[in-house]
Amino acid sequence: MSTLLAPAPVAPAVAPAVPERVVWKFGGSSVADPEKLRAVARRLVASKRRGTQTVAVLSAMGDTTDDLVRLAYEMTGRPPSRELDALLSIGEVASCALTAMAVHELGERAISFNGAQAGFRTDDAYGNARLWQMDPARVVQALDDGLIVLVTGYQGTSATGDVTTLGRGGSDASAIALAAALGLRQCDIFTDVTGVFTADPRVVPGARQLDCLGHEEMLQLADAGAQVLQTRAVELAAAHEVDIHVRSTFTAAEGTWIRRGATVFEQARITGVAHRRRDPVYTVRDMTPATVSGALARRGAAVGSIIPDLGRLRFTAPGSEVPDVVAALADAGVAVDVRDDLGSVSVVCPAVGNRPEIGSRMLAALEGGGIRPQLVTSTPGRFSCHVEVDQVDRAAAVLHEEFGLHAVPAELAGVGAADADRG
Repeated sequence: MSTLLAPAPVAPAVAPAVPERVVWKFGGSSVADPEKLRAVARRLVASKRRGTQTVAVLSAMGDTTDDLVRLAYEMTGRPPSRELDALLSIGEVASCALTAMAVHELGERAISFNGAQAGFRTDDAYGNARLWQMDPARVVQALDDGLIVLVTGYQGTSATGDVTTLGRGGSDASAIALAAALGLRQCDIFTDVTGVFTADPRVVPGARQLDCLGHEEMLQLADAGAQVLQTRAVELAAAHEVDIHVRSTFTAAEGTWIRRGATVFEQARITGVAHRRRDPVYTVRDMTPATVSGALARRGAAVGSIIPDLGRLRFTAPGSEVPDVVAALADAGVAVDVRDDLGSVSVVCPAVGNRPEIGSRMLAALEGGGIRPQLVTSTPGRFSCHVEVDQVDRAAAVLHEEFGLHAVPAELAGVGAADADRG
């Protein structure tokens, strides 16, 4: 008599482990010369050998982009936007190719991708293109094949296949967009500073490094002139819920985290003081704000503040070059007066709209320091003043001191920024 045996239970399939994946961005100072490129390559190789799938987004080496801009303007006073983008994009290509070579010398495999190869699709606003789509298929395939991937920052390709650039600091946006497209919740930005400070430490030696802040706080700092991160990159990170770790290329120390939900909008803390050494104010007559904004938008530029004044409009265009603003309005048939001897300084606080005393103290402190504001504006996240160029650095130091933002004394080392703030 035969016995019918029950089938042996089938062991559940074990899903293969998903390898850790990182996106790191290295700025121009981090890749400024061959030895620094080799140092980046060593960091990437060490990551790969720890079993991490590693992508690096690179800026152009050092001052390469500035040198290319100067070269373009030696050829013509108004370089065609399309050709200027084609020229400026080569800096990042060189960084990536050279770093890939350095990785190969260290015994690992690497591949470099330009913006089009990495899947960055943009509109055709040359010089300040917007990302429309990100398809990282080739990046993913290369990672799965065991390669370290080097991606050019700052650039993409339009629907017609033309090279486009993403505006100054656009490599930050490239890195955040790629991290989001890969499903990551973190992107590391390596730079020549150790993190985000309460002011530029080169201008305010007592500035204090921040451990953590929210996307909105960082957005306000960047928009006011802090050069650690591009404004659009912070916007992308907030929209796609990507945390940013700003840290030094040259140490292993923890930097500053820009995290989701870190901002408490009713909190008392003043985040910091940011400045722009040059922030021109433009004046036009017989134009509406919509006309001004539209003229600039057609050139990929944005209006900062607009102040109507008895038949005139005064406005700012932070981050845009004066010739570009003048040319944009000339295209609209309008002459513009430029006050180019001004910079700006801002006090950033998420709850500033509910704290009018901050603006009052700001103006009083500047007046006490012999600094006369030429223009005062505010947003829900900051108060800003335009001052003469030669007073910008002093204004930043005065305001940093006024709001008690200097480095916390040793006996108060455990006190947070909000507790140390006198504001």
